[in-house]
Amino acid sequence: MGPRWKGKGFEAKALADPMSKIVLKLQLSLTQSNCEGLLCGRSVLLSVEAEQADLLNRSCFGQAMVTAEKDKQWFELSLEEAFYLSYALKCLRIVEDKCLKSDEQLWQCMKSRSALFPYFYKAYSHLRMKNWVVMSGITYGADFVAYRHHPELVHSEYAVIVCSEEEEEGGANDRLRVWSDVHCATRLCGGVAKTLLVLEISRNGHSADSPSCLASCTVKERTITRWNPEQCREDQTVVVSENGAKEEN
Repeated sequence: MGPRWKGKGFEAKALADPMSKIVLKLQLSLTQSNCEGLLCGRSVLLSVEAEQADLLNRSCFGQAMVTAEKDKQWFELSLEEAFYLSYALKCLRIVEDKCLKSDEQLWQCMKSRSALFPYFYKAYSHLRMKNWVVMSGITYGADFVAYRHHPELVHSEYAVIVCSEEEEEGGANDRLRVWSDVHCATRLCGGVAKTLLVLEISRNGHSADSPSCLASCTVKERTITRWNPEQCREDQTVVVSENGAKEEN
């Protein structure tokens, strides 16, 4: 299933302004302004200028928040988005209780808020580094959805479910272990014109106590589609009569 562009000329528009270029502009802008995010619960709040707000919207990081401030725009970042900007792109500093968090401290904070954070972040960064736009997939019963470009230009192409090989209580590996789960997921994806993409994360025996474990993690990509017999039947049906003769309809 290929990309489904939302309008005429939208594909050309996306090619003329690639997501990698937009993210690079955002990285430079946030770095130059020494931007800081506030860790608050299971999200990070970020106050930015108008130019940075435009870049955040165009690169699909965070959700804009409605506030009474006129000079500043606030954004709410997910844990995965915030850590990607902080750790992978090195363009965002994150504080909690007015204390700047190091990479190690931030990793532990986010793990304490979500036990599956190491797996979800690895999956998120894996797709982002390939210039996919990655957003929450809760609407489709998935962990993420992946877009080829901005959602205003194109529909999401993949519904992403994150699994793990490690046998941990409550781990991400509990999903898609039985046929009924796979059947439900593929039927749902088929109904909303998406391909089910399963990302299987393995730490390869390394602990998740430090973000350095990310370099040792591997990601296996699997797409699962539902076979539709209506699309695979032959144009001509062969019928065998009682006397053994073959007739074509």
